[in-house]
Amino acid sequence: MAVSSPYSQYQATQLNTQTPGKLLLMTYDAAIRFTYAAAENMNAGRLDEQSSNIRKAQNIILELISSLDMDKDRQLAANLYNLYTYMFDRLTHANIRDDLAALEETLGILAEMRATWAEAELSIRTGVPAGGELLRKAA
Repeated sequence: MAVSSPYSQYQATQLNTQTPGKLLLMTYDAAIRFTYAAAENMNAGRLDEQSSNIRKAQNIILELISSLDMDKDRQLAANLYNLYTYMFDRLTHANIRDDLAALEETLGILAEMRATWAEAELSIRTGVPAGGELLRKAA
């Protein structure tokens, strides 16, 4: 039996005890982090690291696509699917063409989507409608 480090156990506990909303935000954070790292590597001419980080961001986007539930809200799922596939394609373009603008565009979309989901998660957790007074105070 493999013995895991205390840090690994802590990370596993953190993941297993999060709400679905918090897990989604963590997923967006990771996609943003990898896309940002890809942009930094592109600027520095480190093509291997650039490509590696883009692939990590793309893998996260593929996970987001695979988690869509078309049966619950078909219109929302279709819209998210279109956004996710667009970002995936922009990341592919950025990687092939070394296009920093495509990475920056993807970062902007990811950041905006993350902010929207954070507001929704806070609304669900607190029971205060999105755009309510509590959200203005939290900002």
